[in-house]
Amino acid sequence: MTTTKTKHSKKRTSTELPSWFAWLGLLIPAALIFVVIVAGGSSDPAGSDPAGNAAPAFDLPTTTGTQVSLDSVLADGDALLYFSMGIGCDGCFAQIPEIEDALEAQGIRLVSVMVQSPGQVAAEAARFGIDGPILIDADRSVSAAYDMIGVYGHNDRPSHSFALVSQDKTIKWVKHYATMFVPVDDFLNDLSEDLSL
Repeated sequence: MTTTKTKHSKKRTSTELPSWFAWLGLLIPAALIFVVIVAGGSSDPAGSDPAGNAAPAFDLPTTTGTQVSLDSVLADGDALLYFSMGIGCDGCFAQIPEIEDALEAQGIRLVSVMVQSPGQVAAEAARFGIDGPILIDADRSVSAAYDMIGVYGHNDRPSHSFALVSQDKTIKWVKHYATMFVPVDDFLNDLSEDLSL
């Protein structure tokens, strides 16, 4: 006796959905989460641009044991505030001597701001032959006031950002760089193009 197999077709009821709907139900939320994560750690600079605003006042300790205020920084003319990652970023330290003299020739004082301890920053600065004071923003309040936190995904410290403050305490120019070192010619070109100098 031979056994015959019968094909049973499974009828889909109106309440059952194709299996790809289940996959979509999983993939869409996963894709949205991915987009939020990528946007949160985006390589774009911060959304706000403080250029044109009044420069927030500050009074910060330095690597040389002094206190420096915005008023003292601007006493002799415009100043370029340089907010950087600091420790762990050799390019950030190399940037200081790279542009300092060229800025001084244009009557602009370079003022570096970092968030680590004065001792750590001073030791690292000495490796690069930097003997001038570096301002220490340990609680990051000044960096935050100038909108320098959260740039290029650095949520706990500045990245590689500049704010040019005129002697009348107005922020004239802000620039965020994705790279941790900018050659002097490129930097001066950006500054002069953006300010039409």
